[in-house]
Amino acid sequence: MNDPRIQNLAKLLTEYSLNLKPGNIVSINGNAIAAPLIRECYRAALRCGAFVFNEVAIDGMNEIFYTEANNDQLKWVSPIAKFRTKRIDASLGIWGGENTKALSRIDPKRMAAAAAARKPLSKLFMERAGKGELRWVGTMWPCNSSAQDAEMSLEDYENFVFEAGHLSDADPVKTWKKISKEQQVLTDFLNKRTEMRVVAEDTDIRYSVKGHKWINCDGKNNFPDGEVFTGPVIESVEGHIKYSFPAVHGGREVEGARLTFEKGKVVKAEAAKGEDYLKAMLAMDPGASYVGEAAIGTNYNVKRFTKNTLFDEKIGGSVHFAVGAGYPETGNKNQSGLHWDMVCDLRKGGEIYADGELIQKNGKFLNKKFPQP
Repeated sequence: MNDPRIQNLAKLLTEYSLNLKPGNIVSINGNAIAAPLIRECYRAALRCGAFVFNEVAIDGMNEIFYTEANNDQLKWVSPIAKFRTKRIDASLGIWGGENTKALSRIDPKRMAAAAAARKPLSKLFMERAGKGELRWVGTMWPCNSSAQDAEMSLEDYENFVFEAGHLSDADPVKTWKKISKEQQVLTDFLNKRTEMRVVAEDTDIRYSVKGHKWINCDGKNNFPDGEVFTGPVIESVEGHIKYSFPAVHGGREVEGARLTFEKGKVVKAEAAKGEDYLKAMLAMDPGASYVGEAAIGTNYNVKRFTKNTLFDEKIGGSVHFAVGAGYPETGNKNQSGLHWDMVCDLRKGGEIYADGELIQKNGKFLNKKFPQP
């Protein structure tokens, strides 16, 4: 595919997001369906002087694993994967596959067991990232399966994906540096506050951020980006939240998810569809039923729900909360094999308060110095 936006994306990921330098060891992993982007990222990384380790998967492997693996195989963690996580300087993940529903019929308890076994690996990854020892970024390759989930043609979906990342701009790196500065104003404001409250339809949830840190997501980890996030004081989350969109995880969808929190823990989990899966994931390990991340979406180029968390959590005028593992750099050290982002739309009547001050209404910040549509 000869599309200049692909070259723009590869250059941005390697030079801006990962800031690759000569001698860095970078892992590039993705599904073979994303070959055009994998090739361009490989080319761009080599031009940066990096040592590149490629991991290319093919569709169907995960389904075979969850179907065929015995209990020992299910819980086995590759020592090679651990060695890789200890040694790489950067990780570039490219997501996409031929079938987003391939794991729909897999027993969620088997998926939860495998994820729980890999908890030490994800902990090591997050700890190294939190110390600045490991840079990482993940992005999405536009393919037919995701276009179908979004109820779009492939061409329309490609345009949606690339526009979300401003990849048609003359200089996307310059654009993202500008976005970074705008979001930093909001981040600095929030870092002076101690308590947050979100109110929306069937939603009223509070959490403390005292002593914790908000982080500006400006394309350095996820791409496209556009959010500011923190990790709540673990036991401070109180109230309930009704998620506006289906919560998607591991190729499974949970519709109408509603969580009630007391002293930080989910004490009641309900859903119109997929409730058993939701409860199985929350019971994965002790940390799975606590909040590891709370965030505000600021990418107003993402205007619609597409059943893809990478984009949905960035919707300008939304918030999302992730149950499970927290990011240590925020101050939230919740540990779990789960990290599941769920999105709540605030564009129709929603409100965000910081220390009692209304800062956003109907998805728009009241302070014009904060990100705007």
